Amino acid sequence: MNLNRKFLCGLALLFLLAAQAFAAESQGGAARTAKDTPAMRKWVHENHFADRDGDQRVDLKATYYAAEYVEALVNAEAEKNMWTADELENYKYTLFKTLNLNESIAFHIDFNVIGVPMYAQPFDRHITLLIGKKKYTPSDYDHRFNFKISGQRDGMVYFPRYDPQTGADLLKGVKQIRLILDGAISHAISRTGDVTWIWDITKDKPERLNSGKAANRLEIDRLLKRVDKVNKDKQELQSKLDALNKELSEVNARINQLQAQ
Repeated sequence: MNLNRKFLCGLALLFLLAAQAFAAESQGGAARTAKDTPAMRKWVHENHFADRDGDQRVDLKATYYAAEYVEALVNAEAEKNMWTADELENYKYTLFKTLNLNESIAFHIDFNVIGVPMYAQPFDRHITLLIGKKKYTPSDYDHRFNFKISGQRDGMVYFPRYDPQTGADLLKGVKQIRLILDGAISHAISRTGDVTWIWDITKDKPERLNSGKAANRLEIDRLLKRVDKVNKDKQELQSKLDALNKELSEVNARINQLQAQ
């Protein structure tokens, strides 16, 4: 990869992750590319609210990082930058790793508050994910949402992808998911109650993200973490075994000493 392509790759990724370029037209070419792609647009919901007095207006946009969305996003960036196959896989790997898509269900939330500011702290108490009949709270989120929101504010919100008790994939066999935002965070929004975004995920294919060099590298990363954990457990067990062997040796030595008297 030459320096010019490295620069374009790094700039595109930084633009995507730091600014979430698809959130607004004014954020440049990458935003327009994302917005104009049908495969990406179908995973984006938009809402507009205003209070009766016109003192506050809130524009919302919620994007679910479905496999189809991520795949279309990566392909759009690759086409725009004329990347080689290896450059595309490097970009995909960095994106997946940064967004933690293998362990999380990811959403991008965009607020634009005009007029009276909005206060949504603590944000993780005002947004939930409904999968089937179970509700889940965020495992992580952009903590800038905890501060006064005036003007445009956007960031990522993550929910667990696997059941913490059984390890089962929470999305397996699920037909739709609902992301619910508490309407009480804003005078404009509260007029109509909570905001509920619904995504039909029956036609999404998460396995799309589990193939290719990027997926293999992520799998290696996970296995290396597992090796580290196993080695740590092994060392702890070895320390306990050494202590037991030492105690056993001391006991046997004392027994021999007593028998010799």
